[in-house]
Amino acid sequence: MDHSTSFLSNAAEHQPLFSWLKDRAVGVLLHPTALPSEFGVGTFDSSAHDFLQFLAHAGVKYWQLCPLGPTGFGDSPYQCFSSFAGNAYLIDPAPLVAAGLLADDSLVPLRALAANRVEYGSLYRLKWPLLFAAHAAWRKNPKRALPYGDFAVFREQNASWLASYALFSALKDNFAGQPWWEWPAAVRSFAVAEKSPLRRKLAIRVEAYEFVQYLFFGQWTRLRARAAELEIGIIGDTPIFCALDSADVWTSPQLFQLDRKTLRPTFVAGVPPDYFSADGQLWGNPLYDWPAHAAEGYAWWLARLRANLALYDVVRIDHFRGFDSYWSIPASAPTARTGTWERGPGLAFFEAVRAALPGVRLIAEDLGEMTPSVSALLAATGLPGMAVLQFAFGGDAKNVYLPHNQRANSVVYPGTHDNDTTLGWYAGADEKTRDHVRRYLRVTGQEAGWDFIRSAYASVANLAVLSLPDLLSLGSAARFNSPGTSQGNWTWRYRPEQLRGLDQGTAPYLRELAALYGRA
Repeated sequence: MDHSTSFLSNAAEHQPLFSWLKDRAVGVLLHPTALPSEFGVGTFDSSAHDFLQFLAHAGVKYWQLCPLGPTGFGDSPYQCFSSFAGNAYLIDPAPLVAAGLLADDSLVPLRALAANRVEYGSLYRLKWPLLFAAHAAWRKNPKRALPYGDFAVFREQNASWLASYALFSALKDNFAGQPWWEWPAAVRSFAVAEKSPLRRKLAIRVEAYEFVQYLFFGQWTRLRARAAELEIGIIGDTPIFCALDSADVWTSPQLFQLDRKTLRPTFVAGVPPDYFSADGQLWGNPLYDWPAHAAEGYAWWLARLRANLALYDVVRIDHFRGFDSYWSIPASAPTARTGTWERGPGLAFFEAVRAALPGVRLIAEDLGEMTPSVSALLAATGLPGMAVLQFAFGGDAKNVYLPHNQRANSVVYPGTHDNDTTLGWYAGADEKTRDHVRRYLRVTGQEAGWDFIRSAYASVANLAVLSLPDLLSLGSAARFNSPGTSQGNWTWRYRPEQLRGLDQGTAPYLRELAALYGRA
């Protein structure tokens, strides 16, 4: 029996593993870095609470985020130093001033940063010293009251990932940012590094990184509690793959396809050549050793999902098809042209997830080519997939993303974080595509962004997720990410007056749409 046939058999023999998306609702996609603040990047401050209040006024039930992990080169939340830790840039420094850990005038350089975009280089240079200074001040008086609970309790509850992440980060500082595989052999994995004399030498720096995570999770917990009060669920995001230069791979090299002597990848992730890319996409992430994961009962992945569920109510899993089959590229290959399709863990993985986390709510990012075996796996899991309206037009009536082909158990987006804004997309589309939009939706195309928003509300898909730039009727300048580029992404931010305008003028209309289309 071949791979696709086996999954079709599984789909026929099993009731879907998960069945949670029963009610119609609407959400808004906005990564927290785009929130307004006076400190150069969005933080968990009053602006985040104002955004939640707007969602409540508009009848929106979900706030969807990109991953919240600590970002590295390129500043992408999909390439993080840890699958478990939080992004320190999102910490609001104002409470640290209130607690006496920082002087208010120390924040002046942060306040001088741009208000409408994130300057990551300047943020890295300015914010980390402030966070370390706050830790140093706290060490002088560890009994100083902070509104985030007991630090020792936090360390104990998160020890399974926190100790290795903090040591990884301290060592990276010690070696001037070099990737872990270039470190001395005595610290080239967590197993040996935790016994190294360097661990004792860096003890204060290690504790500083633990303290920063305590601040992040403390502030996020308070923000999430406010969301719960407003009956707003949080949709988080977990990339399927880990960054090579991450605490995850450094801590658990046996779970990845690495050479056991050099600890360098033998095969890496990507996608093969297609209509959009003659060379395919060479992502470079190390691939999982799935038999090793299976032998441990998928313990690492279950821990990862538990960590996600400590942050979010719903988790979107990026690149779902990789659980069915993944493109395996030799690590020495210059492009993604050279590779083979290899089997992923399939239904067994999701059976383990349901057994361990029976109430988990997941969304499958199933965009791109859907082979019969991928479709069968999605059906067997019962997870809601995704539909993107910007991908619906320009072809024929069989396009699966057109509203008449969408499914109730799915999430519809005008566009995701990887798409242009809808106004930008429409302006750049060819005339055949624009004509298809106008004829299908029976519109003039002069307000394409709102045409797509109304189509999403009207969709049979139980969950519709809109982007804030589309709600603000913004063009391509508000695009968040352009896949395949490594610079200039993740920088867009909105201004407070823009949200106030939506709250006053648009929120009642959105609430009316929600009532009209059964999403209230």
